[in-house]
Amino acid sequence: MAIHIRDATDRDLPRIIEIERLAFPAPWSLASFQRELTLPFSRIMVALPAASHEHGRDDSDNAKIAGFLCRWLIADECHVLNIAVHPESRRLGIGTVLLAEAIAEARSTGTGVVSLEVRRSNLPARQLYRKFDFEERRLRRHYYGPGEDAIIMELRFD
Repeated sequence: MAIHIRDATDRDLPRIIEIERLAFPAPWSLASFQRELTLPFSRIMVALPAASHEHGRDDSDNAKIAGFLCRWLIADECHVLNIAVHPESRRLGIGTVLLAEAIAEARSTGTGVVSLEVRRSNLPARQLYRKFDFEERRLRRHYYGPGEDAIIMELRFD
């Protein structure tokens, strides 16, 4: 499936919140996403099936959004804060395309590292990050609450 990536807008937030709530037990609030849209170092990108983009439909039709990624680009680091794909669109390569876009952007801006936290229990996500050569660096105990550790993963560019 071909996937189109574009920057998120305020109009996309209802669908982003829907995906967020389906993906995470402690989802971000609407205010959190609104704040990210205002920060100069933050970018939220959304993934849409290319068919909806190619047929001349309005790209802002947020019902077509299949996933999103939020990242910060500060100094020489890209930090992925959040990535999620709608349950109906999982296992179609959408997370891969979103992550590839963030990595390509980081490389093109001279960033030295891409970092992220992932739930220790989220094996599909950890597998995705390993496909891109992320390495598991450290453990943050109880990062997601009691008994929910985070693994800090990094992709360093040589």
